Amino acid sequence: MKHYLITLAAILLITISYSCKEKTAKTLEEKSTNTLSFIKTNGTKLVDGQGTEIILKGTNLGNWLVPEGYMFKMEQVNAPRKIDELLYELVGPDSLQVFWNGFLKNYITHDDIRYLKSIGVNHIRLPFHYKMFTDDLYMGQRNAGFKYVDKLIDWCREEQLYVLLDMHCAPGGQTGDNIDDSYGYPYLFKSKSSQDLMTKIWVDIAKKYKDEPVIIGYDIVNEPIAHYFNDELDQLNHQLYLLYNRIIKEVREVDKEHMIFLNGSNWSGNFDVFEELVDDNVVYEFHKYWFDVNQEAIQSYIDFSEKHKVPIYIGETGENTDEWVNDFRILLDKNAVNWCFWPYKKMNNPRGIMNFNEPEDYHLITEYAKSDRSTYAKVRENRPDILKVQKALNQYLENSLYKNNFVNKGYTKALNFKIEE
Repeated sequence: MKHYLITLAAILLITISYSCKEKTAKTLEEKSTNTLSFIKTNGTKLVDGQGTEIILKGTNLGNWLVPEGYMFKMEQVNAPRKIDELLYELVGPDSLQVFWNGFLKNYITHDDIRYLKSIGVNHIRLPFHYKMFTDDLYMGQRNAGFKYVDKLIDWCREEQLYVLLDMHCAPGGQTGDNIDDSYGYPYLFKSKSSQDLMTKIWVDIAKKYKDEPVIIGYDIVNEPIAHYFNDELDQLNHQLYLLYNRIIKEVREVDKEHMIFLNGSNWSGNFDVFEELVDDNVVYEFHKYWFDVNQEAIQSYIDFSEKHKVPIYIGETGENTDEWVNDFRILLDKNAVNWCFWPYKKMNNPRGIMNFNEPEDYHLITEYAKSDRSTYAKVRENRPDILKVQKALNQYLENSLYKNNFVNKGYTKALNFKIEE
């Protein structure tokens, strides 16, 4: 009996010991996969939870949740709703639903995020359409926003990458051009219902992610107010300023941790909109394309940063030659400017990190996009063979998968990211 008790005690001790080791190992594993901390502003710098400075270097997941006509090579069919309409004309509602489901599943995957981490990216900017958080049918689904953001957060948590949420298309339209899926005018600033909906969406997002350090911040609205409306810029700027204040105030009621990113007006380039600084955890964002690379090109933003002791961030740039990208990236690094180049992936285009081949017969789609579709008769007359179009769309989905992509090595090297041989 004594021997039996000793043996039983030994078994219990081993079991308890193993259980403790298992729990310890699990805890260590959880810690190792969840080491990201909230990033905060500290004067002109960004710092992590330990007070260590971090300079953001990343890329935009353009085209995934906000389809863009030029990335689909569709010429003037250049806004999400217009792309959707064209594809509907080509293949009908059921095949369109299948395409959008496949596109959302294939275009960005965990493999893409794993690759970005491996080359040295420390954050990604995620453009999204406000309709993903409403009952509107968008890309074949309703209220799908959290579904895809949650999925991305899970991937990024595992790979230790930060995510910046960017409302690329706001209710009513904030820009008045194709990029915001609008109707040719920034009606957001004239519409109370649009402002109410935009604010509600951001508050809902903040409520859900207030404790999530993978989210680096909330990019309230992309490139507000195009230059076409400069004759009323002062008034629109003030309305944008008031809207920023409202959203910040309401978000802060539920989330005091996350940084807020505010774009300047005029395609994000004009900081006159910031009449006064209303929160001490804000990053001021500019975008800039197609210019001569020199210090003067960014000096006004650096001056703003130094004058107000706030950090700045260029949320979009690029779309240029490898040499230009290299020169501008060096200039940004020299000035310790946080950056995010546009975009990560494009079809048959070297001006991005990742590339994939254009399908056979895809030209039927691009040619139809150029054709006269002004009447039903013209739609019927110019519509190409449906089976060939369907085959091209199916191949597009396959080609866009990470395993079938290839790296634009010159562009990636220009960003000083690692090239995997």
